[in-house]
Amino acid sequence: MSSSTPPPFDHGPAAPRSLREAWVALAGLSAVFLFEMLDNSILNVALPTIGRELHASTTALQWVTGAYAVVFGGLMLAFGAVADRFGRRRIMLIGLVLLGVASLATAFVVTAEQLIAVRVAMGVAAAMTTPGSMALAFRLFDEDGLRVRAMTLISTVGLVGLAIGPTVGGFVLAIAPWQVLLLVNVPIAALAIAGVRGGIAADAADELHRDPLDLPGAALGTATIVLALVAPTLFVDQGAGSWGPWAVTAAAAAGAVLFLLRERSARHPLLDPRLVAHPLVSSGLAFKAAAGLATAGLGYLVTLQLQLDWGWTPALAAIGMLPQVVVLVAGGAFVNPFVRRVGLERAAWLSAATVVLGLAVYALLSRFGYVWVAVALVLVAAGMRVVGVVAGTNVLRGLPKSRTTIGAALTDTATEVTSGAGIAVTGTILAALFTGDVAAPHWSAHQTTQFREAVTTAGLTLTVVAAALVGWGIARARHAANDPAATPVAEVVPEHA
Repeated sequence: MSSSTPPPFDHGPAAPRSLREAWVALAGLSAVFLFEMLDNSILNVALPTIGRELHASTTALQWVTGAYAVVFGGLMLAFGAVADRFGRRRIMLIGLVLLGVASLATAFVVTAEQLIAVRVAMGVAAAMTTPGSMALAFRLFDEDGLRVRAMTLISTVGLVGLAIGPTVGGFVLAIAPWQVLLLVNVPIAALAIAGVRGGIAADAADELHRDPLDLPGAALGTATIVLALVAPTLFVDQGAGSWGPWAVTAAAAAGAVLFLLRERSARHPLLDPRLVAHPLVSSGLAFKAAAGLATAGLGYLVTLQLQLDWGWTPALAAIGMLPQVVVLVAGGAFVNPFVRRVGLERAAWLSAATVVLGLAVYALLSRFGYVWVAVALVLVAAGMRVVGVVAGTNVLRGLPKSRTTIGAALTDTATEVTSGAGIAVTGTILAALFTGDVAAPHWSAHQTTQFREAVTTAGLTLTVVAAALVGWGIARARHAANDPAATPVAEVVPEHA
């Protein structure tokens, strides 16, 4: 390590020297991330069945998935602060117990409202556990090489769950009631509890802080994020011509200003702006935000193009997305060699730039055939595979060891909010340029032209914004590289594991 490297975290017993030594903990943390990735992907397949059996309206079905996402995204920062104050391992175990209990409650659900309540409880559990999986993996090891390898392993397990979720869900529905799809979280929670309890020691006192909780800041932050997550849905559902989405967006902006003012003036802020301004932290967040913006916009546009513009069946469209799935799942094998070769900082901005390049390729060339769509999907997936691990690692490297969980929550929140913004921008541009109902069959030639112009306009708009974020992140990363005091770890990533 370089001379600027701070003392390693005090874990009590010696930190694991390989992934094999930490297999119990990694199994538990991987189960946590598997729950997050598998949950919505596997449940979406069952929404028609749930609607019929529970006599649920379209709005109720939207909230079956939406309530989970909004609660999860809105509470991550608050629970990140709680975990850094009272113990990451402790909060994660409480969240896992809540997850198991809420999942078991699915067996007794008889109305859509009860299912939404269950989903809210599961969103709370996810907010308590998901950021902690990154924070505890980071805390488990002393070396950045092992941290990257551990996070790559954990994310690979989750991405496998994301990829197989719809297929597994379809098979389960053929032979079992839909409740089984949520009851599967019970053994996942049990595995996670066993792994975390058996493989991770309780937080040492010097790894936590004793500052009073900033309850007003937590309330403002939660309200702001919830409004920011609800606004994109309103833009897509009601259109840019309605006052509702704009009112919610204005409220989210006002909440963000009030939150920033509160954090700048509070004696013990929930999220100290000075920590966020650290070059490693701000650059990592910029890269994650750019990737979230680009990935969400691309996913939304490709889905519409394959099925509505080109007339592909849902099954064929799913096959068309396979290049992205394959790269996301198999790409984990290339993350660590790439990081060892170029270093953590360069890996972060190169991968984020690759995501933006993929979106630009799609915006400019997708109308010329599927091969360009596939190229865009591969570029975006390859960039996401690296930036998802490396940018998050850099954020945690730039924070004090007593703030790692809120740092992990901040990276997840940045992705959640910018993903929603990407969908909102795309949906708004599409609504402005396309006349008629985009979901109606048999478009006219004029509507087809309008849609393709909307794809180009929306894609290039998101590309410009994402590229600006990457450029700003590169500038911040160079500041960290040029300032030894701002770079707390060595560039070299060890090979052993």
